[in-house]
Amino acid sequence: MIIFRYLSKQVLQIVAVITSVLLVVALTGRFIQYLGEAVAGEKAPDILLLLMLYRIPEFLLVILPLALFLAIILAYGRMYADNEMVILMGSGVSQKRLLLNTLGVTLVITVIVASISLYLAPLGLRKGEELKLSQTQLTEVDLIVAGQFQSFGDGQRVTYAERISNAQVRGRQLQNVFVALSSQGQAADDTPRIILASSARPEIDADTGARYMRLDDVMQYDGAPGSAAFTVGQFDSQSILLPDPEEFEVILEESTLSTGTLLSSAEVSHQAELQWRISTLILIPVITLIAVPMSRVNPRQGRYSKLFPAAMIYVLYFVALEFCRDRIAEGEFSPLIGLWWIHLIFIAWGIYAMSPPGKFNRLLRRASA
Repeated sequence: MIIFRYLSKQVLQIVAVITSVLLVVALTGRFIQYLGEAVAGEKAPDILLLLMLYRIPEFLLVILPLALFLAIILAYGRMYADNEMVILMGSGVSQKRLLLNTLGVTLVITVIVASISLYLAPLGLRKGEELKLSQTQLTEVDLIVAGQFQSFGDGQRVTYAERISNAQVRGRQLQNVFVALSSQGQAADDTPRIILASSARPEIDADTGARYMRLDDVMQYDGAPGSAAFTVGQFDSQSILLPDPEEFEVILEESTLSTGTLLSSAEVSHQAELQWRISTLILIPVITLIAVPMSRVNPRQGRYSKLFPAAMIYVLYFVALEFCRDRIAEGEFSPLIGLWWIHLIFIAWGIYAMSPPGKFNRLLRRASA
């Protein structure tokens, strides 16, 4: 029990560090992407953090098994390099017992990944898709970012607001607004129009349901750019008709469906997704079987010598599962064979690595004889 607690502590500490670092890197990259879409007027800025929250389970589904794989190699590699493992082996701890102790830690990670793969990740993906699709119901007033020139309506309108406030009664308010309407965006004539307003807010007609951007204290300039012939108008208020919201229907992909739905479905794509979710659980004990013998290093090699090969093995394993999942969903591979043969290959790899040098070859010679 003392050995088990010591090994578990060494591995879990490194798992926590690697998971935290990789999760921060993944979230930062995705947040920069979402931030660019918000600046371009494709997403409302106030949903970015919620979108990131929904994507965390999907990231953890990839990161946690990799963190466990690298943690075993780093922790045991350090123990080999510092001769701690030599002392343990001399005390009667064999490779098989070391593997059994490590599988105790693996069980904890497997339970966490199971809750993510079978429930949290599909739920997060579904909520994220619904949230992104709901953005089509927003007007440009909702998508405006203060201090940014933003194009709407396929370039027919360019809007700028110096400040934005949210009033309890009137809702979102734009301050010091600039609107440029191209000739294609004019209903009455083909003259480009520039509008300056002290404030603007969204407005919906109670009878027709039409959506407008109401501008107050307006100065309007009509005329071709570079021409001296232009007209100036001043109005207390003015409204710009905005496009009607697009009708959309949430189409649930296989990755967003609940596990119960997949279990009761006979569709090939649903079977492929179900096998994928189960495979993310099988992957964890299999990589443990590979990591324990792979962590053996000579003191001269150093504790980090196996990190790059380990990362390549994990990438190969994960990409092979994804590739076969996609082929099964498209009907190119049989669901009966499924993803299981990939696991069998890596299990055989781990068994071979666990066997003492020369023993596996002797077994093969006996079998062939």
